[in-house]
Amino acid sequence: MSFTILGTGHYVPPRVVKNEELSQYVDTSDAWITQRVGIKERHVCTNETTTDLAYEAAMRALENSGTAPEELDMILCATVSGDYVTPSLACMVQNRIGAACPAMDINAACSAFLFLLDTAAGFFARKRVKKMLLVGAERMSRIVDWEDRSTCVIFGDGAGAVVLGEGDGYLAAKFHTHGGDEVIQVPCSNGKSPFCTRDAVFPYIYMNGAETYKFAVTSMSRDLNDVLQQAGLKGEEIAAVIPHQANARIIAAAKKQVSIPADRFYVNIDRYGNTSAASIPIALDELNRSGKLQRGDYLAMCAFGGGLAGAACILRW
Repeated sequence: MSFTILGTGHYVPPRVVKNEELSQYVDTSDAWITQRVGIKERHVCTNETTTDLAYEAAMRALENSGTAPEELDMILCATVSGDYVTPSLACMVQNRIGAACPAMDINAACSAFLFLLDTAAGFFARKRVKKMLLVGAERMSRIVDWEDRSTCVIFGDGAGAVVLGEGDGYLAAKFHTHGGDEVIQVPCSNGKSPFCTRDAVFPYIYMNGAETYKFAVTSMSRDLNDVLQQAGLKGEEIAAVIPHQANARIIAAAKKQVSIPADRFYVNIDRYGNTSAASIPIALDELNRSGKLQRGDYLAMCAFGGGLAGAACILRW
């Protein structure tokens, strides 16, 4: 036994920042951003917290699935931009929605939502749960350097969620990690210890764009091919692919190295930017509510991010 997806939801803050507005803060332009990453606009928080985003997405997923909070047996959340070190985002969501179940976070950066799915599959396999809520939520605007045009133009804020129930829809998965901080990192502050002799650091995203691009294209294409083989499926049998929405050029390059038809890849980065752990569940909710997914369809997902970590999976919708 694994699980089936009972419902989906997403939420983004109402404040939209278009590329032209960013040119007021950094040396950039709509043409530069569009060409490099394929983004036209992103949503950013004004007074919303990460918990606010997660709560709204969770409530939409619960409503879509016809599930009451008290029916949940566990909540898993993913974020690199939570409001607290502790309590975890999952604990905050549990309290806000009025659930009474265990809750915990998993940090695997942009790949984390797929790590949540695999973790959930283990709980269903051991018959420890009947319904679970999974949420990916990010307030990336809090941890980007708004004076660094190479990163601040890429990211956006938002949250996506799914409710899982008992079933057999989780067919194949792959995960890998190449630990290190050379390519992508978000440093922690050194704090105020009078004994610390380390130099001060700025707690904002650092990313080596060229190395990220190489890792991402290789990881996404290889992992998709591997899970297709695991599931015993051919590329044309996949109804939709939801890739992590980090860069339109990365997605375009990965398409060329897999047997799945290019028009099956779902892309919404132009409207949201890179929302890290929230990007896949946001896209999944859009697909679900568009009516483009039918029960029994095969759905592939793939992601990459800080860690470095990569993941892919195939679900039966």
